[in-house]
Amino acid sequence: MTGRSKKIIANLIDPEEIRIAIIDEKGKLYEFYIERMLEHQRTGEIYKARVDSVLKGMNSAFLNLGDGKNGFLYLDDVKNIEVKQGMEMLVQVVKNARKGKGARVSPRISLAGRYMVLIPYGHETGVSKRIASDGERTRLRIMAKELRPQGFGIIIRTVAEGCDMLELKKDVDALVAQWGAIRRGAKQNGAPCLVHRDTGLLERVLRDELTDEIDEIVIDSEEEKASTEAIVRRFFPDKEIEVNLFRGKMPLFDVYGLESQIAELQSRKVWLPSGAYLVIDQTEALTVIDVNTGKFVGSKNLNDTVLKTNMEAAVEIARQLRLRALGGIVVVDFIDMEKEENNQALVKELQELFKSDRCKARVYGVTGLGLVEITRKRARTDLRAALMRSCPYCGGLGTVPCEESVALQIKRFIRKIVLSSKSEALLVECSEGVAEYICETFLELWEEEFEKKIFIRGRPGMSWGKFRLECQGSLHQVEHRISVLQKREGWAVVHRSPSA
Repeated sequence: MTGRSKKIIANLIDPEEIRIAIIDEKGKLYEFYIERMLEHQRTGEIYKARVDSVLKGMNSAFLNLGDGKNGFLYLDDVKNIEVKQGMEMLVQVVKNARKGKGARVSPRISLAGRYMVLIPYGHETGVSKRIASDGERTRLRIMAKELRPQGFGIIIRTVAEGCDMLELKKDVDALVAQWGAIRRGAKQNGAPCLVHRDTGLLERVLRDELTDEIDEIVIDSEEEKASTEAIVRRFFPDKEIEVNLFRGKMPLFDVYGLESQIAELQSRKVWLPSGAYLVIDQTEALTVIDVNTGKFVGSKNLNDTVLKTNMEAAVEIARQLRLRALGGIVVVDFIDMEKEENNQALVKELQELFKSDRCKARVYGVTGLGLVEITRKRARTDLRAALMRSCPYCGGLGTVPCEESVALQIKRFIRKIVLSSKSEALLVECSEGVAEYICETFLELWEEEFEKKIFIRGRPGMSWGKFRLECQGSLHQVEHRISVLQKREGWAVVHRSPSA
C-alpha cells in the first residue's frame, strides 16, 4: 500500500455503533474498526482497581474494576510490591474483555500521543523499528533523550518520522498534562472506578492512521466535521486533505460498497482472484487457515501453480488477519511445495507483508508437516467476537449475528425506507428474540430519531438474522394491517416503544 492513496470513511450517524473503514484507491477495504456504545473494558482504559483475589498457584490476581467482569493480572507484571487481597492499584487494560472473560490489565501505564508513547515511572528511550532509516532512528533517539521528562519513558512512534523538536515537545507536554489529570482523578475517587478513557474511535483512528497516503476523509455526521478538520490541520498543516460531509440519500457504507465487504469478513471461505480460496477457522486457542487451489489450475506446471497460489494466499492472509483483528497463534496449511527454495520464498514474502502491520507479528519457518506458524499481537477485539454470538439454536456449535448486530442492520434498513418514503408509520417483521431486544433497548430512540411510528413484529419461525418490511403508510393504515394479521393468524406479538 505504500505510496498509494487511501480514504477514511467514517459511519458516525448511529451513536449505538461507530464504524470506520480505510479503503484503497480501488475501493477495497484496507482497515476496519468498530466500536459500540455499550462496550466495557476497552484497551487503553485506566482503572483504580481493588484486588479481589490472589491465586498464587496461577501466578495471577483478579481485580474488581467496578464495571463488567473482574480484570486479570499476571503477578509477574508487578514489581517491588506484594499483591494482596483488598489493596488498591492503578492499572490499564492491555487486552479487551472478550468471550465472557474479563480484560487483562497491567500496572504498567502507557499514554499514546500522535508521535510518541509516554510511560509513567519508565526509564527507556525507544524508537519504532518500523522506521527503516538508521540515520532517522538515530536523530529521533537523540531528540527523545533530550525531551524525556524525569520519571518517564518515551517510545517514538513510526508517524514521527521527519518530525522536528517542536512537534515532539508539544506531544510530550500534552501527555505529561494528561498523566497529571489521571493521577488527580485517581486520588479523588475511591476504588473501584474508571479514571481514564482513551479518546473516541474517530480521533484514535485519525491519530494512528492519518498519514500522507490519506487524501480524503468522508463522514456522515455534521457534528464531527469541525473537530475532524481541526485534527487534520494540526497533524498536516501543509497538506490539503479533504474532509467531506456525506449528505446522500443512501447510507454511507452502501454508497462505497462496504457492507458487502464487511459481510465477507464474517465468512469462513475467502475467494482469491485466481479462483483459489482460503478457509479460516477460529478456535479458543488458535486460528487455522487452509489454502486450497479451488478453480485455479495454472498455465505451466504443478510447481509453478502451487507457488503462485501460495504467494497469492499469503497476501490475502496478511490482509484478513489485519481486517478481522485476529491475534494469538495462527497456523496456515499452505499447499505442499517440493522445492525448499519455494518454501523459503513463501516465508520471506510473509515476513515482508507483516512489516507494515501495526500489530507485531512473527513468521516461523515451514514445519515438517508443511505448516507455517504465525504469532500476532492482539490489539483489539476480533471482528467475529464483536459482531457474532454463540447460536442459541444449535447449542454453541455455530454462530449467528448477535441481537445488537441484527438490530442495527434493521435500523439501517429502516433508514433506507425513511429516506425514500414519506410514510407516517411502518411495520417490520423479524425473529421474536430480536424483536424483544429492539423493543427493550432501541425502539423508543428510533421513533424519536426518525420521527415515525415504528412497529416491530416478532414472527415465530423466522430465521434469526432475517427481517422484512411488512407494510408502511399512514398510522391508521399500518394499525389496520396489524389488526388484520392478528385476527387472521390468531396471535399478536407486535412490539412498540414503551411511550407509544
